[in-house]
Amino acid sequence: MNALRRTLTAVAALAVTATMLSGCLYAAIPPESAASPAASREPDVDGAPAGFEDLYGQQLDWSPCSGVGSGSFDCTTVTAPLDWNDPSVGTIDLAVIRRAATNGDAIGSLLTNPGGPGASGYDLIAKSASYAVGSALSDAYDVIGFDPRGVGRSTAVRCFDGAQMDSYLFDIPRSMRGTDAWRTELTGRNKAFAAACDANSGGILPYITTDNAARDMDLLRAVLGDAKLNYLGYSYGTFLGATYAKLFPERVGRLVLDGAIDPSVSGLDVGTTQAIGFESALRAYMADCLAGSSCPFSGTTDQAMAGLATLLANVDARPLKASDGRLLGADSLMTAIVAALYSQDSWSFLTSALSDALSGKADTAFRLTDFYYARDGAGMYSDNSTEAFRAYNCMDYPVDTSQADKDAATALIAQKAPTIAPYWDGVDPCETWPYPPTGVRERITADGAAPIVVVGTTNDPATPYAWSVSLAQQLSSGVLVTREGEGHTGYNKGNSCVDAAVEDYLLDGTVPQNGLTCSE
Repeated sequence: MNALRRTLTAVAALAVTATMLSGCLYAAIPPESAASPAASREPDVDGAPAGFEDLYGQQLDWSPCSGVGSGSFDCTTVTAPLDWNDPSVGTIDLAVIRRAATNGDAIGSLLTNPGGPGASGYDLIAKSASYAVGSALSDAYDVIGFDPRGVGRSTAVRCFDGAQMDSYLFDIPRSMRGTDAWRTELTGRNKAFAAACDANSGGILPYITTDNAARDMDLLRAVLGDAKLNYLGYSYGTFLGATYAKLFPERVGRLVLDGAIDPSVSGLDVGTTQAIGFESALRAYMADCLAGSSCPFSGTTDQAMAGLATLLANVDARPLKASDGRLLGADSLMTAIVAALYSQDSWSFLTSALSDALSGKADTAFRLTDFYYARDGAGMYSDNSTEAFRAYNCMDYPVDTSQADKDAATALIAQKAPTIAPYWDGVDPCETWPYPPTGVRERITADGAAPIVVVGTTNDPATPYAWSVSLAQQLSSGVLVTREGEGHTGYNKGNSCVDAAVEDYLLDGTVPQNGLTCSE
């Protein structure tokens, strides 16, 4: 399996969307209370880059969002340059949604990002604003969701149709895992996917980078009328927020980065650390499973993990047929496992999926993989998160690792994550991407920025805790808040200590104590 969306190759959405898995994967979201339309502020054109003054000064045309809420939301489209280095190249559209402050007197805008890269910030606010920010922040801020360039309702990356995507994601390779023929087959698939993205995306692929998305975010700040950026970013959204702080430290308002990515580590290190993190989360799940009455495994945690390894090997050799005809191989079963590990609330659903798989049934596991890939029961994909994820990562992460580095990473994963290891090492899809990466991996200090709060969870599998520690240390004004517990991200997950630290900072600027630790 290749590196996961930072929220996973699979679940930017799952990182910050509810995951109570009973009948459907979305938790019941309380109805949003009505809010009065937000007042528009004049654009902040000070500091507009040369050649882009008109875009910084554009007036927004807000209107009720189609099919969203009942008077609580309004939407607009912001015009951004395709190339921030050359205004003559053309423009793209950014879809923006706003939920007005419910107290009727907003202290400003609060931009949000759910992660990915590739998750829809528009959908985050449209479908689950109260889960994303909590009532205290909704009361005080005009909460802003947006689809970054390449994503969703904005000018988007387009690759395969539904049937082609099904084949790409779920077809069982003809060749034996790990052989040269197997790698050649996967490379061919990746090449076809990349070619389709290039052909169907209207020339935007070279410009789908986090650096450009961060510059877009400064444009959004300006046209929303805010002198400084207030921002709550989850998972990959922490990298987007940190990149903003690197580019515009003097415009940093109150930033909270939850479930951080270390901007200095390589793509190979990201995948290695995530493999070890998910193995740790899987062991925590298994210990909890064994303590219950319906666990399909028995014995010690080590024995149960060995049983799961046997299940994966059996499914790898003899895939299970689902009711819709798809075959569940070990790769898809591993995706299902990983998807459920994003939240402890999903563990009971994982137990059902594994119990069914042991009985030769594939449908429950496919429900998890389908959620991970935003696929519905009819085989339609509701967003382009998989395509956008690939586009961003192939442009953001330099491919500069040696074979010796790859071999060392493989050995470390085999040692530290033995259950996951056989299904983690694949073919790097970015090797066939049509454009060379332009991103860099480096420490971000953001000298001169206001305090930036970094939230890390101790057994977060997708963005391991060490990354939050590292980012908080790198940032000149970084402040670390630790949530002791399981799952991905920390704010608005039921921990009142974390919630208070985040909300006190965003609402009145009270900076948490650096190193604050919050138990469950």
